[in-house]
Amino acid sequence: MSIQFPEKSIFICNGSKCGKHKDVRKAIKESIKERQLKDTIEIFKMECSDRCKHAPVMCVQPINKWYSDVRVEEVEKIIKDM
Repeated sequence: MSIQFPEKSIFICNGSKCGKHKDVRKAIKESIKERQLKDTIEIFKMECSDRCKHAPVMCVQPINKWYSDVRVEEVEKIIKDM
């Protein structure tokens, strides 16, 4: 049995510091929805990345690009650059 996965993924740290940045996660979800990319990009919460000084931290796949100190204002560019 095969499982379908999206072409692209965003892994968002959900540790104690990163998890407080719900506004960033909400902005990512809204951007994906507005661009009609729900079937192409999936968001996954990951355990603590142990980079709390740089919260929130996220990783974009398949390009394997890591982002730190992500702000709501940067979300559109991150999604566009995927």
